[in-house]
Parts: sequence; C-alpha cells; structure tokens
Amino acid sequence: MGKEMEKVNVGRKRARFTKEFKLEAVRLLELGEKPATQLAAELGIRRNQLLKWQAQLRSKGPEKAFRGPGAKRLSELSEVERLRRELKRVTEERDILKKAAAYFAKELP
Repeated sequence: MGKEMEKVNVGRKRARFTKEFKLEAVRLLELGEKPATQLAAELGIRRNQLLKWQAQLRSKGPEKAFRGPGAKRLSELSEVERLRRELKRVTEERDILKKAAAYFAKELP
C-alpha cells in the first residue's frame, strides 16, 4: 500500500517510422535476398515488427496500410455519420410500415 510504482523507460520515446520506410522494408523482405532477422537488424527494428508490417501490407494493400495514428479522416467520419442517419431513417420507416400492416390486417373481415 505504501509502495509507489516506478515508471519504466521514462525518458525513452517510441520509435516512429514513415510509410515509405515501412513499404521499402517490406519490399526488401519480399525480395528474399536476406533473412528477416538480418534485414531487421540492419534497419534497426525488431524482426516481428517487420513481419507485422508485411502482414498489414498484404491484408490492407498499399493504399490503406500504414495510415498512421489518430482519428479517421474527416471524409470517412462524415460517410459513417451519413450511413448512421440513413439507417435510423430506414429503421423508422420500417417500423411505421409494420404498424400500418398490423392495423390494416385487423380491419380485414
């Protein structure tokens, strides 16, 4: 209870790499001239980081991979918001039509 927690690596900053650096690193890896371990050591990164970049590039493609930290672009946010509004409107319309169908079904002889 009386112990205070010490922060680890207080003065150390997280390394950040540009999209171009990551693309070039993956390109060199896929050339296959050097093993991933050696290539990562030469680039000053960990082997598993290099392999994660390769997997991300394969899954998302060069346009969407390595987009960086932070919130989504404004155009993407507005698209999501537009779709949410449309979904709300269509759901309300559906509910009204369900009620109308039930009302008219009761009046049939």
